[in-house]
Amino acid sequence: MPDGQDCNLGGRKFPLEKTYKEVQRMGEGIVTIYTGDGRGKTPAAMGRAIQAAMEGKAVVIIQFLKGKGFGDFELLKRLEPEIKLFRFEKSSENYAELSEEKKKEECMNIRNGINFAKKVLTTGACDLLILDEVLGIVEKEIITVEDLKNLLDLRGETSVILTGITLPEEVMVLADEVSRIETVRNCKEI
Repeated sequence: MPDGQDCNLGGRKFPLEKTYKEVQRMGEGIVTIYTGDGRGKTPAAMGRAIQAAMEGKAVVIIQFLKGKGFGDFELLKRLEPEIKLFRFEKSSENYAELSEEKKKEECMNIRNGINFAKKVLTTGACDLLILDEVLGIVEKEIITVEDLKNLLDLRGETSVILTGITLPEEVMVLADEVSRIETVRNCKEI
């Protein structure tokens, strides 16, 4: 799309400052978002991680709001050193199930994860950074949209993938590519 045109997503129009190809040519990292209420946002991001690793690129994944007990952790840890996975939350329970006291504690841990992401981006420690469920921590007001924007401003040549169910318009305009994952039909819960 030429500069000045709008991107149409979900019936809403968003201005495009630069096209995807222009961003790649300029040496800037691409910001990709997987959003929506359908299943498969994290697997889509993990597929991109594996693809990047197969191309010889370094990948860092930071997961939020999943707790320590999430099942894919051990499998993904076996992909090191090409793909490095981090979780900063200490509880084995899902964030939504925690008491208010434990949520406050986990908020500090989550902010530590965001600070680690800043360090990864400022040092250029990877080619692809995946912030899994980061949109959820924006929605829960653990970090602000401005915090996320400031984080993305540090990316340099590092591409960043964001995932989460809810996508505020203020975040959507920060992305070069947005994919909405939705359930069209669900006969049985998998």
